[in-house]
Amino acid sequence: MGAFGSYLIIINVIGFILFAVNTWLYSNTTEGQVDKFLTITSLLGGSLGILISILIFDRKAVKGNMMSRVFVACVFVIQLIIFLALQGVHGEKLTFAFWDFFEEYKILLIYILAINFITFAAFAVDKIAAIEKRSRIRIITLLGLCFIGGSLGGLGAMYLFHHKTKKDYFAVGVPLIIVMQVVVIFYLMNL
Repeated sequence: MGAFGSYLIIINVIGFILFAVNTWLYSNTTEGQVDKFLTITSLLGGSLGILISILIFDRKAVKGNMMSRVFVACVFVIQLIIFLALQGVHGEKLTFAFWDFFEEYKILLIYILAINFITFAAFAVDKIAAIEKRSRIRIITLLGLCFIGGSLGGLGAMYLFHHKTKKDYFAVGVPLIIVMQVVVIFYLMNL
């Protein structure tokens, strides 16, 4: 397996356990959470263990845990790409020709344009609902639309409509999602 594989297993087991402990602490105490350790563990490669622990112990997404979930999901995707690149799953030469890539994969460009339009519209509808004090679009839905490719539409709507800009899971989360998506596209371009 090698030292790197052993390290990944150990750091992900630590991430899994830390998140389980953190969930228990949040439900049974008022203090003592290990959020900072979870962030560090995630950055050190333990994001998969944390995601598995989330799926097992704390699937309910609420405002209080949304930023950490966005962070861990984005870090996981970026780490997966780094892992694949380190394993040799990449092309022979490095390219930055984004337009050539989208010219070759027009369906992907159409998808990105469509999902960004849908996300922009969802943020606009949510803003109107907020003004009129009507039923709102769930946070997880808005962030999910951003995550599956609509992040530029979401970011544009946030600042055009002055909507969700004071919520860290949007103000920090959506730009983090954009970074993750750029990494994914750059990696796919260089396969």
